[in-house]
Amino acid sequence: MAGGPAGRCGVGVVVPYDFALDREIWRWVPADTDLFVTRTRHQPLRVDVELAELLGTDDALRIGTLDLLAVEPDVVLYLCTSGSFVRGVEGEHRMREVMAAAGAPVAVTTSGALLDALHHLGVHDVAVASPYLPSLGAHLDAFLRAGGFRVVDHRRLGLDRHIWRVPDTAVRHLVLAADHDAAEAVFISCTNLPTYDVIAELEAVLGKPVLSANQVSLWSALRRAGATPPDTGQALFRSP
Repeated sequence: MAGGPAGRCGVGVVVPYDFALDREIWRWVPADTDLFVTRTRHQPLRVDVELAELLGTDDALRIGTLDLLAVEPDVVLYLCTSGSFVRGVEGEHRMREVMAAAGAPVAVTTSGALLDALHHLGVHDVAVASPYLPSLGAHLDAFLRAGGFRVVDHRRLGLDRHIWRVPDTAVRHLVLAADHDAAEAVFISCTNLPTYDVIAELEAVLGKPVLSANQVSLWSALRRAGATPPDTGQALFRSP
């Protein structure tokens, strides 16, 4: 527990400029842990490959990490799915190296956390639900395959903006459509897509883990910070 108030864990979080789910991510955080959030600079682009690449440049990572170091977080989390998968598995490794070189005591990315969560649960075959355009969704599929996983289906909403406005009902329908008999888990991509309130319900219906971008990110960051994850009723947080 490096920084923040005495006896508390601290997680520094770098989010995209348009991230709108600050209240949701706190729901995965235990009472003895603080989040310190900073944003990337504004980019006047639609949500697609070009924006994902700009959100995860070396400069963006260095600046975001440096902005958080004054409060001495135990871990720095880059909270963006597309920004951390768009350059592939090696690109995600590179991102963590850049963050560590900038001073992050421990560096975590959303896409790296996803691979860790799938390994932790023993999942190989995964179905994907995302809000993305096909061009961006293809990069996610390639990232998962390069990470050693099989994508059995991927259903998309085809959105390029205002993803945080998608209602829970649409997320539920998307996940149910994406699920496949061969899938051992379903992953809901994008940290700007609301998911907390649907995960446990969908797990009960589908009988398998349902993972989301924000969920795996906070799960990984909390573990690396030495914090005790809260009881969310979600499979990933119940798994020892």
